[in-house]
Amino acid sequence: MTARLVVLVSSAGTNLQALLDACADPAYGAAVVAVGADRHGIEGLARAERAGIPTFVAQVSDFSSREHWDRAMADKVAAFEPDLVISAGFMKLAGAHFLERFGGRYINTHPALLPSFPGMHGPRDALEYGVKVTGCTLFVVDEGVDTGVILAQSVVPVEDDDDVDALHERIKVAERAMLVDTVGRMAREGFRVEGRRGILGA
Repeated sequence: MTARLVVLVSSAGTNLQALLDACADPAYGAAVVAVGADRHGIEGLARAERAGIPTFVAQVSDFSSREHWDRAMADKVAAFEPDLVISAGFMKLAGAHFLERFGGRYINTHPALLPSFPGMHGPRDALEYGVKVTGCTLFVVDEGVDTGVILAQSVVPVEDDDDVDALHERIKVAERAMLVDTVGRMAREGFRVEGRRGILGA
């Protein structure tokens, strides 16, 4: 059975494109059934439309409260009956209602090796700390900030002449590969969470 993916984006959608390319192969085991966003007019939505995939937008400013937005986003996602919901550069934190409906099935990437350097500036913080390796993490989203159960990680060496942009670009390449590989395995083999451990293969 093909796993149904709903992908959430906020900007260019390069991770989304990597998933769309992977899903073109039936052996991958997953299909993007919808793409959602928190703003109009972004390249991520255009990528979905070019691929013939349904899209939806819920802007926080269109709702009377963050909670109402969270419920509306959850309803829009639920309409497509996803097996997995993927944050692919989605820049909004999920609220309690969204996590209640998709908890354990909502995954996100982070450009550092968690639990080190959580938050908005993973590559910068790693560079400033002086680590020799950093990387990226795929994790199950929970109510914390980058605190969920880890599903996969990929290591990226820090070069002596790196600046934040150069390091972040290399991390993004590793992140796309990790996301595509791990989502495919989750789709084909299943996954489970045992305490703090995320285990691929049901």
